[in-house]
Amino acid sequence: MDQKRVAPLSELTPRRLLVIRLGALGDMVLSFAAFAAIRAQYPGADITLLTTAPFADLARRAPWFDRVAVDAKPGWWNPAGVLRLARQLRGFDLVYDLQTSSRSSRYFTLAGRPPWSGIAPGCSHPHANPRRDFMHTLERQREQLAMAGITAFPDPDLSWLAGQDFGLPRPYALLIPGAAPHRPAKRWPAERFAELAAMLRARGITPVVLGSAHESPLAAAIPAAIDLTGRTTLADIATLARWAAFAVGNDTGPMHLIAAVGCPAVVLFSAASDPALTAPRGPGGAWPTVLRVADLADLPAGRVAAALP
Repeated sequence: MDQKRVAPLSELTPRRLLVIRLGALGDMVLSFAAFAAIRAQYPGADITLLTTAPFADLARRAPWFDRVAVDAKPGWWNPAGVLRLARQLRGFDLVYDLQTSSRSSRYFTLAGRPPWSGIAPGCSHPHANPRRDFMHTLERQREQLAMAGITAFPDPDLSWLAGQDFGLPRPYALLIPGAAPHRPAKRWPAERFAELAAMLRARGITPVVLGSAHESPLAAAIPAAIDLTGRTTLADIATLARWAAFAVGNDTGPMHLIAAVGCPAVVLFSAASDPALTAPRGPGGAWPTVLRVADLADLPAGRVAAALP
């Protein structure tokens, strides 16, 4: 007996559509292409993004969503919190789960088992590639959407990411010495950034350090650079990147944003992460320059300088 045909989600005309993306900044930026493809496929739908609080403001500025819902990620032992989450998940005609984690897959049942693209057991449009975890996020999401019927992937317009330029002297280069505090192996030593900054000054290029306020001590260790740590929004970072000669940084969220707007980027990886899976990507999916060594303490500043555009 022939199996009943499951119509591609792209053939549906949903009134209300939900996209789920809960991850870190780099994950969000790598999902911009998928967000743009979903919006282009369903121009008339009311699209909600379910995300976490740190990215809600960014998502509200983006052109791909009509509304943004914040997932408080309640513990499963918290019945009141789970009930609130279930209410957030109900009433959608179809769902694209771009988080595709064990947690977000459990949302399939909470949502009432609607038409669903993801990896939830029993969902209507699974990303049925057993090697999906060995794919870069960009290609993995593109394949997931293609299996659900979305085949057009317009380059996302990021003109909405506009902030301050701080009147920096040109040419300047961005330095990103931070990374997740709980993953110190992802950080090139600040003293190496200081050596690189001195080399840039000697070439007539102004080095500029970006990062959170908590990363100000790293900037203090790079005396040749202008310190903007704790002073920039995500929109500011995008604007600075558009005018920068290039950027050098660790495998961290701001480097994804910098690469996404087309800034030439040199990204430093240790054995703690795999660029084949998580490297920042530029317009059209372009790859940055990647330097990878097992231990970033062994990466000399001269080698990084030699890789600069």
